[in-house]
Amino acid sequence: MSPAHWRGSPFPGPGNLDREGRCQVPGATLLATVFAVIFVVELPDKSLLASLLLGVRYRPWPVWLGVAAAFAVHVGLAVTAGSLLAAAPHRILRFVTAALFLGGAFWILRSRPRSGGENEPGPDAARLGAAPLSVIRVCATSFAVVFVGEWGDITQLTTANFAARYQDPLAVGAAALVALWAVSGLAVFVGPKVLQRVPERWVRVCGALALTGFGLYALGQALMS
Repeated sequence: MSPAHWRGSPFPGPGNLDREGRCQVPGATLLATVFAVIFVVELPDKSLLASLLLGVRYRPWPVWLGVAAAFAVHVGLAVTAGSLLAAAPHRILRFVTAALFLGGAFWILRSRPRSGGENEPGPDAARLGAAPLSVIRVCATSFAVVFVGEWGDITQLTTANFAARYQDPLAVGAAALVALWAVSGLAVFVGPKVLQRVPERWVRVCGALALTGFGLYALGQALMS
């Protein structure tokens, strides 16, 4: 198969590798690919449920600002981890990324958002007759809920995987962060009425298929290298 066949493909082929075996893809293609995958993978995630519940119980803008700040921290950590992982030999890196993508697909299919849990916020104080929470407290609560819930999350691992795979931490981080902000904004501002129109099972299957495709491709490259 000629290098020309891979030109413009979101998957790294022979024509997209540098001398050290690292993936090279056009910036716009990388941005679109990372955004689409992270967006779909985050939809059935527990952080979306937490954002939705926070948006229902508190004022939406302070909630979204707190959630967005938590995502920014986690994306920064994920991109840093991915950049460190990229220092490994490219054959080992391909096996690692394949395992992470395939493991992520399995994780999505096995996991289900819970209707209640330790990461859910309590009811709004205003509904109990007490004074409403201040903007700063709502932001802090939202930040804490998502910050704690995102540790080791599939979107964090997938972002690190992309950063290691494509050697462009700024583009990967920006695309992943915008995708997470978009999903959380959808949950906070649009609310459950629109989100419930899309069956959660379909979303999980689409996310799993996307990660499986990346994982199988990375595994094929590792075996042939």
